[in-house]
Amino acid sequence: AADITAFDATLVPVGEDQTPMLEQTREIVRKFNDLYGNGENILVEPDIFLPTSNVCRRLPGLDGKAKMSKTLGNCIYLSDDSDTLAKKVQTMYTDPTHIKVTDPGHIEGNVVFTYLDAFSTDEDFSEFWPDYQNIDELKAHYQRGGLGDMKCKKFLNQVLNKFLEPMRQRRAEFEKDIPEIYNILKKGTEQAREVGAQTMDEVRKAMRIDYFNDTELIRHLKNYYFNFCKQK
Repeated sequence: AADITAFDATLVPVGEDQTPMLEQTREIVRKFNDLYGNGENILVEPDIFLPTSNVCRRLPGLDGKAKMSKTLGNCIYLSDDSDTLAKKVQTMYTDPTHIKVTDPGHIEGNVVFTYLDAFSTDEDFSEFWPDYQNIDELKAHYQRGGLGDMKCKKFLNQVLNKFLEPMRQRRAEFEKDIPEIYNILKKGTEQAREVGAQTMDEVRKAMRIDYFNDTELIRHLKNYYFNFCKQK
């Protein structure tokens, strides 16, 4: 909540599993503003920014587990090169009952089709697999039998490579000048400190604990302690 509110964040892009954390942050902001805002919003109440596609809100791991995990080693990283990606796609969990190509396949819980739902487009089919116009036609063929998992994985690998390649190129450009990367990080840190300090100034002022700058508060405390000592 502090990381979000310190920078007056209005939209926070997260996964679906982090929705409760965002709602807790919103509750904290509402409570703070109610206690100290005096009719004004000191902190900004953020909104959650989720992918429009339900499939993208919580992608499963390569092994079919509930979600990707660094600990389980079932992730695809944005920094993966094409060879690494190809190896990972080949290990993806599919349908264990789809033993022969002629066997009907199931798409429920099939990680390959989950990722195709998330990333493939009609243009991808036109470019890489013109035998099908869209994902629905591919699913129908797989479900009735006669389509192997390896062909589906090959197509998915092409789709993901197309998606990741611009990021790889951008990363490679930045890697040519490592000192500039540190310079970017330094500038971002300075900007973050400036914004965060401004937020904290507003918070201290609202809470009446801005002891060094709030002249009214200083005068009030001075009179309070003077009268207190006088009574003693």
